[in-house]
Amino acid sequence: MVMPIDFSHLSPQERLDLIGELWESLDEGDVPVSEGVRAELDRRNAAFQEGRVKAVSWTELRGVLRPGRA
Repeated sequence: MVMPIDFSHLSPQERLDLIGELWESLDEGDVPVSEGVRAELDRRNAAFQEGRVKAVSWTELRGVLRPGRA
């Protein structure tokens, strides 16, 4: 049995940093993508490539999601 690791001594920012480090340590092939997710990604990419949708920058999106906090 795997023993749980207690992260309660870490601040929220330290935990987020750890999540980021763990995520970056994975190779692309280590993260399985389901057929449904792959189909949705392909559909969205095709819509973008065909000009049916436009991309927005992260800064613009963050401003919409968090007005006053961008």
